[in-house]
Amino acid sequence: MGERYLDAVEVGGSIPPVPTIFLCGENMEEEIEVRLGEKVGRFKKGTTVKEVLLSLGKISEDKLVAAKVDGKAVDLSLPLERNTVVEPITTDSSLGLEILRHSTAHVMAEAVKHLFPEAKVTIGPAIENGFYYDFDYPPGFTPDDLKKIEEEMARIIAAKEPFQRKEISKEEARQLFASMGETYKLEILDEIPEDTVSIYQQGDFIDLCRGPHIEHTGKIKAFKLLSVAGAYWRGDERNPMLQRIYGTAFFDKKDLKKYLNFLEEAKKRDHRRLGKELELFTQFEEIGAGFPVYLPKGAILRHILEEFEIREHLRRGYQMVMGPQLLKAELWKRSGHMDYYKENMYFTEIDGQLYGIKPMNCLAHILIYKSKIRSYRDLPLRYFELGTVCRHEKSGVLHGMLRVRQFTQDDAHIFCRPDQLLAEIRGVLDFIEDVLGIFGFEYEVELSTRPEKSIGSDEIWEHATSALIQAMENKGLKYNICEGEGAFYGPKIDIKLKDALGRKWQCATIQCDFALPERFDLTYVDSDGQRRRPAMVHRVILGALERFIGVLTEHFAGAFPTWLAPVQVRVLTITDRQIEYGQKVLDALLNAGFRVEADFRNEKLGYKIREAQLQKIPFMVVIGDNEVQSQTVTPRRRTGENLGSMPLDAFIELLQKEARIPKTKGGNPH
Repeated sequence: MGERYLDAVEVGGSIPPVPTIFLCGENMEEEIEVRLGEKVGRFKKGTTVKEVLLSLGKISEDKLVAAKVDGKAVDLSLPLERNTVVEPITTDSSLGLEILRHSTAHVMAEAVKHLFPEAKVTIGPAIENGFYYDFDYPPGFTPDDLKKIEEEMARIIAAKEPFQRKEISKEEARQLFASMGETYKLEILDEIPEDTVSIYQQGDFIDLCRGPHIEHTGKIKAFKLLSVAGAYWRGDERNPMLQRIYGTAFFDKKDLKKYLNFLEEAKKRDHRRLGKELELFTQFEEIGAGFPVYLPKGAILRHILEEFEIREHLRRGYQMVMGPQLLKAELWKRSGHMDYYKENMYFTEIDGQLYGIKPMNCLAHILIYKSKIRSYRDLPLRYFELGTVCRHEKSGVLHGMLRVRQFTQDDAHIFCRPDQLLAEIRGVLDFIEDVLGIFGFEYEVELSTRPEKSIGSDEIWEHATSALIQAMENKGLKYNICEGEGAFYGPKIDIKLKDALGRKWQCATIQCDFALPERFDLTYVDSDGQRRRPAMVHRVILGALERFIGVLTEHFAGAFPTWLAPVQVRVLTITDRQIEYGQKVLDALLNAGFRVEADFRNEKLGYKIREAQLQKIPFMVVIGDNEVQSQTVTPRRRTGENLGSMPLDAFIELLQKEARIPKTKGGNPH
């Protein structure tokens, strides 16, 4: 192997010059030039990506998963036929982990086909924390079946079956999968526009797949099948119900163990379980999926949040408004919702007139603005509504309180002059920062840009996007860009809050909109007497109260801070002799404005305390003969800390401090 240095012109202007490595013979026509970072090498045509990476890079073979060739992810076995740029995909990268998990999904499907030959395969993608594969298998899979599948997967992994890619014509693929009886693959093929498709095979399992994959099944070091659930084909309840097996995989057994421990903690915090145990909320089959019911304690929790929200909005110059649940279909046509959002809406007919049940609150707010002539001096106008909306979510995505069909948003729409827009967006960002800090949430920020299906000119989209970017940069916020994921009427900032387990949840959002003011011909009279178009900001702070309450329940594991707790104190008597004094203590706490329960049952004190702790009530007040005699109370925290005997007034003073509703900075952005 020889080495020389090319000058800057030959290697594309790199200074200092980079080393070029020769790995082939004398026939230059059979050579290609490959760049890896600052290194450039010459290789024979047909040299695999893996061979190039091991030659040019200081990379352990065990660390290699796949590679990027000219920015496209490919298998390590890909032969290189032209000059190119390569980049390794390694075990310590998120893409490497995604490829491992997708490959593990294929291994799971192979194991299922070995054990249950009649099962038909559909799709098996990698997802955020693992993978799944959907099977058409009407008998369904049991927990014992998952154990058998894991054992068969272990056998396949031990065999180190190579993943082999082949490109064939779509017609060949159709014949192949038809002969296998894989009807779902035929349906997928019908939607692929290209004439050529790629298939992958490991062992006797063949799948339609873009790839890439790991080299062989032996690269899978740590995996676990987690659960099985029902899922409609393509998420449509009109389609067959499939069996979805979830699993996860890691490159290291320690990482798998850590993740399984995380799942156990998440299971303890599951808001659906806690909602029932703490009597907060539930759902009834008789009512229908996606329509949660608040139980008394949950309704109190929601009321506390609503009061907090109203106070904070009024402090920031918002005005309360309320719109109806039904609006004529003509309005939804004018706004564009009938063209771009119809599949998410419910409709009904009244006196022969079609109405839409509102999926959002903006149209009523627009009409309130339009109901009178507005002066530039009136702006900004900030309309706030705790508005209940309905959206048609598919059954397959419904999830407790986190994804429902009816929910209430802390929705607001700000109408302002274009020169006020930056300050208004900044004010909303400050509001979000203030409020999420109260609950102890950290968060990440995303900017979502214009989707393919949208309304409005390029000019107004550019203006709106620039305003959002400038506001974020003025605050020094780092943000990721999500191309094409904005609302159909404007770009948006999405706030992903992080809970106590580090999970991310979409709650707050800010959308900048010039399109709907145009569609509804909104104007204000400017200082020169001319009518001009206002800007419109759609925003939520907590978002859907249902989702936020679900997230909050899991974040605190049901142990809400005293100001939020539906029950703040439970009064416990040791025997019936203390009931009279216990009632006096209860009345005093209620009169002081606290949320209190009594437990005067003739039960053992330890049992009563344990019950109150399981209900995660912040304080218990124990009353025995000593307390009656001394006219005191003995409070203890849910953590088990005994605060000792104290006068009732002293306990009330302590409670007032702990139950005080936190204050944010507040303030009008102007």
